[in-house]
Amino acid sequence: MKAIILAAGRGSRMGYLTENGPKCLVHLRGKPLIEWQLEAIRAAGLTEIGVVTGYQRYLLSTYKLVEFHNKNWFETNMVASLKLAEKWLKAEPCIVSYSDIFYEKSAITSLINCSAPIAVTYDPNWLDVWKKRFEDPLTDAETFLIDTSNRIIEIGNKPNNVEEIQGQYMGLLRITPESWGHIISTLSNLPKSTRDKMSMTNLLQYLVLQTKLSVIGVPYEDEWGEIDTPSDLEKFDTV
Repeated sequence: MKAIILAAGRGSRMGYLTENGPKCLVHLRGKPLIEWQLEAIRAAGLTEIGVVTGYQRYLLSTYKLVEFHNKNWFETNMVASLKLAEKWLKAEPCIVSYSDIFYEKSAITSLINCSAPIAVTYDPNWLDVWKKRFEDPLTDAETFLIDTSNRIIEIGNKPNNVEEIQGQYMGLLRITPESWGHIISTLSNLPKSTRDKMSMTNLLQYLVLQTKLSVIGVPYEDEWGEIDTPSDLEKFDTV
């Protein structure tokens, strides 16, 4: 099993903090975000790690990861970035991680141990985290609903109330070659402009609604966080 970190974007909401480098190089508690991800991935036993680069790609060369470069990073979204690592995704199961999150080894091992075609970690205690980040948690939260088999039935929409949120998607998932083939077949039926702008939650929601491919939610209750703004950095920058 391999791991792929999606680090093509600049992270413009971080303002001056990403003027000279991608968001994954912003420091949290003394080290760049990407090092949090690498430590958790390697602690879980994965040694082959790739990174999809874009903005200021040369700054990530020091990590000596397998590079998949998105030359159109400024006008495409995460699904387009992920497709650049298709050679790996077709060959064996891959962990896929956003580059602006931090988490512990257990997040990776829980995905490794899940046999579902697509497995997605989520935080069932999301409200505590979102209250730390936002005065009104619903301003940034997304819907996340699962059935009794932990199959995701809705993800990524704007919620009307907390009852529509059984957890929050973390930006961490595992994809098998079989499911990747299904994803590519599904995407081929969409216009290129739609594919290029598709976010990961857009894709997951599309799969849930339009296909028979099961997307399974895997609960994760250890520490994690998403760094989307300077305010997030300030709030998470203490133990």
